[in-house]
Amino acid sequence: MSSVGFQVATHSGYFLGGSGLCRLKCKVQCSQLWQSTSLVNNQKEKDRYSWIDQSTSYLHVQSLRNFPTEKLCGEVVVVRLDSALLLGHLGPCTFLLERALLTIKYLYKARAKVIIVTSWDTTLQSNNPEVKSIDSFAEYLSSLLQVEVIPVDGGPGLISFKKEEWVQNSIILFENLLNFRGEVANCNDFSQKLASGATIFVNDSFSLSHKILASTVGITRFCYASLAGFHFDEELTRLIKITDTTRHPYIAIVGGGNFLRKAPALRMLISLCDGLFFVGKLSFQIMKGLGMPVPSQFIERNAIREALQIIQIARDRNVPIYYPTDLWCLNNDNCGTLGVINSTGQLDGWTPADIGPSTLEKISSIVPLYMKILWIGSTKYDLAEEFSVGATQLGQILEKASFDNCEVILVGSAACNALRRKTGSSTQCIEFKNATVVWEFLKGRILPGIAALDKRYPYRIPWSTVFCDSTLPLVVDIGSGNGLFLFEMAKRYECSNFLGLEMNEKGMALYEKRNLYFVSTNATSTFHSIVSSYPGRLSLVTIQGKSV
Repeated sequence: MSSVGFQVATHSGYFLGGSGLCRLKCKVQCSQLWQSTSLVNNQKEKDRYSWIDQSTSYLHVQSLRNFPTEKLCGEVVVVRLDSALLLGHLGPCTFLLERALLTIKYLYKARAKVIIVTSWDTTLQSNNPEVKSIDSFAEYLSSLLQVEVIPVDGGPGLISFKKEEWVQNSIILFENLLNFRGEVANCNDFSQKLASGATIFVNDSFSLSHKILASTVGITRFCYASLAGFHFDEELTRLIKITDTTRHPYIAIVGGGNFLRKAPALRMLISLCDGLFFVGKLSFQIMKGLGMPVPSQFIERNAIREALQIIQIARDRNVPIYYPTDLWCLNNDNCGTLGVINSTGQLDGWTPADIGPSTLEKISSIVPLYMKILWIGSTKYDLAEEFSVGATQLGQILEKASFDNCEVILVGSAACNALRRKTGSSTQCIEFKNATVVWEFLKGRILPGIAALDKRYPYRIPWSTVFCDSTLPLVVDIGSGNGLFLFEMAKRYECSNFLGLEMNEKGMALYEKRNLYFVSTNATSTFHSIVSSYPGRLSLVTIQGKSV
C-alpha cells in the first residue's frame, strides 16, 4: 500500500507521517483514543483487563516471525526478555533456553540495534553469581549469545547512553527493571523512557502476560510496531491449544485450592472438556456438593454455590466428574507417619497430604479413554513437598499417555516438576510453568501483555469484498462512535473508501454503504497492521471525526 501524500486531520493529537507507514506513530495525547488506554490511574486499567470477554480475537497478534526482515535492518528494537528462562537453565543449553535466545540472535542477524530490557530478583537468586550486578548479568548474556552485551546503568532509555559507545556488533542491556517503581505502576513517563530512540518493540516474556507493566504494556504506545518474539509466539500457540477441542475426548485433572477464585475457569473447563477429575483441596468442595461427608475445616463456605453450579453444568452436558477415592494422610499424633485413608471415611486425627494409590489406579484406568489431557494445579494439600507422594506417580501415568498418541498439557510447577523428577529430561508433553497466566486465560480475562501487541489483521480483512473498489483512496476515522460522521462522509465522497476503527462495538450503528466499513478494535495497537494491508492509498486520518 502506498502511503505517500496522505493528509492528517486530528483533534488534540497528531500523527507522524513520512515516506512510508513503517514510521507511522500514533501519539494522540488528549483525545478519547489516548484516554481509553491511559494508565494515569493504574487501578482503572486493572479493572479494564478483568472484564470477562468471550472473544479471543485479541490473541491473534503480529509476530516477529512474520514481520518483514528488511524492515528490521538499522532499526532500534527493544526486546522484553524473560530472565527466568535464562537463569533457570544455567549450564548446558536446553530447548527453552535456545528458544529464549533465538529472538535476540534473529534480530542481531537482521542487523537491528537490539536493546534488552528484563528483570531479575537478586534476593531469590542470591546464590547465583550471574545476577549480582548488571555487569555480571551482561557478561553472562554475552557468553550465551557469543556477542558483546553492553550494560547501561542508571535510567532506562537511550537518553542516558552515549551512542558513540554503541558499536555495530554489540547489544545493549538496560538496568534491572525491578529497580524502578515505574515498571510495576506502568508509568507513562517511564514507558516513554524505555522506548526512547526505539521504533520496534518485541515481547518475549510470555510468563508476564497477565501483568500490566511498563515494559510489556505501556511501552507499546511509543513504538510503531509491537510484536511477539519467537518464545512468546510459541507459548501463545500452546495456550490457545488448551481450549481447542478438536482432539477429544478431553479430560482435565484439576487441583490446588481456592475454589471460589477459580470458579470461572472451572466453568470454562466443564463446558469444554468431556470429563473433570478433581484432586487437591478442590476435590473436597466437589465431594461436598455431591452430598458426601467432608470435614468442615476442608470446605470453603463461600464457594458452595459455585461448586453446585459446576456439578449442574456437568449433569446438563452428561460429563463425568471424578474425585479421589483415597488419600495419603499424615497422622497428627505420630508426626511423620503416613497412612492411606478412604476419602469418604473418618479423617479426624489425619491431615490429607496427597492422592492415594487407589485414586492413581482409577486415573490410570480412565486415561486411555481420552485423547487429550490437561493437568493443572497441585494434587497435594497444604503439607510440605516431602509428603507429596502421588504427584510423581501421576506424572508417570501422563508421561506414558503422551507416548500413546495422547496430547498431554501440564500447567504449573507442581505438574511440570512431577514429570521432571521421574524423567529428568524433556518430554513430549506441553508445559506451562507459570499457572497464573493459564488460570487467567481460562477465566476468560484479557491478558494485558498479549492485548497490547499489534493484532494480526485480518486474519484477513477482505478489502475487495467490503469495498466495491479497493484501489480508491482510503480515509480512516479513529474513534468512530456510532459511525454517523463516516456515513455522511461516505455519502458525500463516493470516490473514496472510509474505514472506521472503534473500540466499543455495541455503539456502532449499521450502515449499508459499499465504500464504508467498520472494525471493532483498539487502534492504538492495531492501526498499522490493519491499514498496511490496504491495496490502495491512505489519503486521510481523522480522530473522533474532527479535524484542525
